Amino acid sequence: MEEICKNWYTWLRKTRFSYMNEAQIEQTMNFLLAIREIVLNMAEIQAGQKVADFGCGSGLLSFGILERFKNEVELIFSDKFQDCLDECQNILNNTNITHNATFLKSDICDIKLQNDYLDRALTRSVLVHVKDKPLAFSELHRVIKPQGMYCAFEPIISENTKYYELVDENKISNYSEFKKAEMEFMSNQDDALVNFNANSLDKDLENAGFSNVTINVNPVKSKYIATQDTIKSWFVAPPGPGQKTVKERFLDYFEEKKVDDYINEVIVALSDKEVEISTNTALIKAIK
Repeated sequence: MEEICKNWYTWLRKTRFSYMNEAQIEQTMNFLLAIREIVLNMAEIQAGQKVADFGCGSGLLSFGILERFKNEVELIFSDKFQDCLDECQNILNNTNITHNATFLKSDICDIKLQNDYLDRALTRSVLVHVKDKPLAFSELHRVIKPQGMYCAFEPIISENTKYYELVDENKISNYSEFKKAEMEFMSNQDDALVNFNANSLDKDLENAGFSNVTINVNPVKSKYIATQDTIKSWFVAPPGPGQKTVKERFLDYFEEKKVDDYINEVIVALSDKEVEISTNTALIKAIK
C-alpha cells in the first residue's frame, strides 16, 4: 500500500471507524479495499483520461485511482458536502504524491460539468442517498463522453437482513407490530435508502440512454459479536446526511416509550451473541 492510501487508511481508523473494535475495523476495511479494487478494475481506467468520483465521501475510490495513476489522469473529487471535500483535501495535502486532482462541490443530480466531459464516472454507495435516481443517471449520461463508462458499487439496502429476522419472536413484546412496521419502511418508495433494486437500476440506466448495462448482484455476509453499544448504534446512527435513524423510522408508527422498550429487548436478546448480517450488493457497469 503506497503513501496516499496508508494516509487514508490511518485517517479512517482514527475518525470514521473509531467507534468500532479492531475486528470490526479490519473486516470493514478489507471489504472496502476489495470493493475499490473491483470497481477500479471494472472501469478500465487508462492514463490520459478524465475521471470523476461522484459522492467521493472519504475518497475510497479517488485515492485508489491516485495510487495507481498519480498525475497520469485528470481526477475530480466531487461531493455535495464541503466537509467531505475538505477531508479529502487534507488527506491529499499530507502526502508528497504528484497528482492532477481537483475538487468539485456538486450534487450528482445537478453536476457542474459540461456535456461529454468525462471518460469515466464512478460512484460507491451513493445511490442510497439519492431519491431521484433517474435524474442522477440522466446527469451522469450527459457529462460522460460517447463510449465513456459509468461504474459503481451499491448496497441494496431494501434486501438487508431485517432486525426482526435476528431475534426470537418469543423474546420480543409486540413482535408482529414491529415486524410489520419494519417491512413497510424498508420498502418505502419515497425513501432514497430503499426505493430501488437491481431491476429498477437497470431500467433507469437504460432509460437515461446508457447501453450495455450490466448489473451483477452478490450477497455479502458478515459475522461478529454484537455488543450493547453496537446494537444501540443500529437504531440511533443515521444511515446518511438528512436520513432518519431506524429509531426515528419506528417513531412514525409507535410512541417513543414503546420503541425504546423494543430496542432494549433487542439489546437483551442479542448482546454478546454472534450475529450474521447479509445484504445484496450490486456492481454496475454501463456504456454511453
